[in-house]
Parts: sequence; structure tokens; C-alpha cells
Amino acid sequence: MPTIRDVAKRAGVATMTVSRVINNSGYVSDVTRSKVEEAIDELGYVPNMLGPSLRFNQTNTLALVLTDITNPFWTTLARGVEDAAQEKGYSVILCNTDESLEKQDQYLTMLMKRRIDGMLFVPAGDKAEPVRLIQKQKTAVVILDRNIPDVDVDIVRGDSFGGAYQLTKHLIELGHQHIAILTGPRNISTSVERVDGFCRALKEAGIDVNPDYILWGNFKENTGAEMAAQALNVTPRPTAFLAVNNFIANGAWQTLVQAGLNVPTDVSLVTFDDMPASIIPTPFLTVAVQPAYDMGYQATQLLLARLLNEGPAERQEVILPVKLFIRQSSAPPKTNHFTAN
Repeated sequence: MPTIRDVAKRAGVATMTVSRVINNSGYVSDVTRSKVEEAIDELGYVPNMLGPSLRFNQTNTLALVLTDITNPFWTTLARGVEDAAQEKGYSVILCNTDESLEKQDQYLTMLMKRRIDGMLFVPAGDKAEPVRLIQKQKTAVVILDRNIPDVDVDIVRGDSFGGAYQLTKHLIELGHQHIAILTGPRNISTSVERVDGFCRALKEAGIDVNPDYILWGNFKENTGAEMAAQALNVTPRPTAFLAVNNFIANGAWQTLVQAGLNVPTDVSLVTFDDMPASIIPTPFLTVAVQPAYDMGYQATQLLLARLLNEGPAERQEVILPVKLFIRQSSAPPKTNHFTAN
């Protein structure tokens, strides 16, 4: 890899002159500037921008730490982050933790060494320590999608409680009373809030909350399939399923089909987070859609405002509304309710 010394030698000038050309600082004649720029092009030299940026304690780099880049929800959110960052001249480093606390710790250590300016962080758990570690390094941080108790930090997230409440109420209004919820880990706020919204809708309708209908797992497709299979063995068997994300819904769908059940004739299935039209051209699932792009965009705007000392004085918790789309996957239950085999 060519160095600044190689450029100086090729152009026949001092390294300080090359530095002045790169950083556009100090006087350099037009003839000399042309020689340096020609040498840079010939050698394919890429300036190291980190060194000069550290003198100003700024790298113009943000980090986005999220949990599953294979999920279209997160890729859409990441696009919102990137667009907002680029508008202000910032680059984004993407880190994917796979909901692993170990991988999360490894990424946080690496990012602190790189001296990023700010971080957009989707925690893999509910502990405050990782956030406090980031703040201890004087790095601005905004939490995305999830809630972390006992820490003073900006948060931008969707209305998990409200979305689950709407989906459950929709199923109840169709006539369902035996509804199972397939949710994520107990230490993730979105899982807990969606269960809370589910329970609130049931209680308001005078329906007892059956703990056997609340299945905890993770946000993966295979776990969705396993939880649905478990729910099918509960008596009375559920007539409807609420999956708390699209991957869980896909797994549950596979289990229901393998069990010989038709959606929605035999059982209804509703979920959070739509799939892109490129994957499912004709949407079928009834969904509570979170504004993933807006979540990423607004969180990045808030983070940049903090970096520029233009943000609000008080900690912000921005809760974005979800929108219910009623489609073919939800229908009234059969008149004769079936039970477990």
C-alpha cells in the first residue's frame, strides 16, 4: 500500500507539501499541487483520514449496532440511518450481534478503540452496563427499538405495546378467545411490551390470560416453528396466533401448514413487521407495521443533534406509532372449536 512518502518521492516534493495538498491547508503553487495530485492518482494512494481527525477529536464516523441484519426490518432501519448520516457528511460502521451478548461486547470494545463520534445501539439484553460503558467513553449514543431501564439515554422505538394491543383486539373482535402469542426473550423489552399489550387487550375483553398461551423464545424462524408446535399441544388448542416479529411468523406458518391447518380457515396468524414487496409481492399476513426507516432516520438526526450541541436539554424517548394492516391471514374462528389431538 503506497504511503505519503511514496507520493512525495514520486512528485519530487516534501511530505509536508503532500499533506498540505491532501488537507487543503497552507500555500501550495498550482504547478506543485498538480504534481502531487498526479502522483496520488498514479500510485492509487488513499489518505489516512483518522490521524488528522483525532487532532480535532472527531472522525465523522457513526456506528450502528443491531441484532439481525438478515431481517428486512433492520435493513430498512439501517437505510434510514445511512441516509441521515450521509446528509451531514458522516459514514456509518455496521455491526451485527445476532442477539449475542458476547458479540455485542466484542463490537463495543472495537468501536471504542476506533474513536467513533456516536453510536446507534440496539441492545442484545436489558442491562444498563453496556450503555454506561459507551457513555463513560464520552461517546454520544441513542438506543433503537428497545428500552433500557435505569440509564439516562435517548431512545427511539416503535409502539410495541400498542401494536400488540391492536393485533390482539382485532383477533378478539373476530371472535377469537383462545389466542397464543409467540414472543422473544424475556430480557428484551420489545418481547415484554408486546406480551403486556396482548394481555391488556384480553383483560379488557374479559378473557382470562392463559399462561400456556404465552410462549417465550427468540426472534428466529426456527424458534417460531418450535413455539407454534408447542402451542398446538395446548388444550384448548389456540384458534389464533400472534407472532411478535416476521421471522417468528414465518416459522409458525411452516408448523401450521405441516400440521395440516389452513390459514385463516382453521387458524388465524398475525404479526409485527411486514416483509418487503420484493420477497412477498402479494402481502397476505395481517400486520402491525413499525416505521423502520423513520426510526433509523429520526434516531440518527437526534444523535447528530447531540454531537453538534443542538439537541434538546432533556433525555428524549420517541415512541413511533405502528399501523395495523388487516389482510387475509385473520378471519373468524370455526364454529366448532377443535382441540389438541
